Amino acid sequence: MSIRVIRMSSKCLAAALLSAVLVGCVGGGGSSDGGDLVSAQGNGSQVFDPQRSATLSWSAPATRENGDGLAMGELQGYLINYGQDANNLSRRVEITNADVMDYTVGGLSQGDWYFTIQVVDVNGLVSAPSQVVSKTI
Repeated sequence: MSIRVIRMSSKCLAAALLSAVLVGCVGGGGSSDGGDLVSAQGNGSQVFDPQRSATLSWSAPATRENGDGLAMGELQGYLINYGQDANNLSRRVEITNADVMDYTVGGLSQGDWYFTIQVVDVNGLVSAPSQVVSKTI
């Protein structure tokens, strides 16, 4: 299986992909230990300890790197990658609804957590990861 990359402008990527708000929050989905993939249609319904959660929010990109428009109908969803090593984000949440633009990762243990997000279009093209953001639990 190959992964193709959606190339978006750095301005679009920085502003649109992850204007992350990392705050403790009740609600959302999460992952247990080690390299898990969680698939989500929406923001989830499990309740987590707000002190052990991080809420990320973003805006959908409107253009590709070449300046071509990118309509919401062309988006399939998002991939949130996270972990406790900024260079090894081994946990992933797959959001399969492009209308969802926030997600709470719960069940986080103490320490520093790092997050990126990627956009997936209907053709399976995956953007480069956003800049890494972090939260200390």
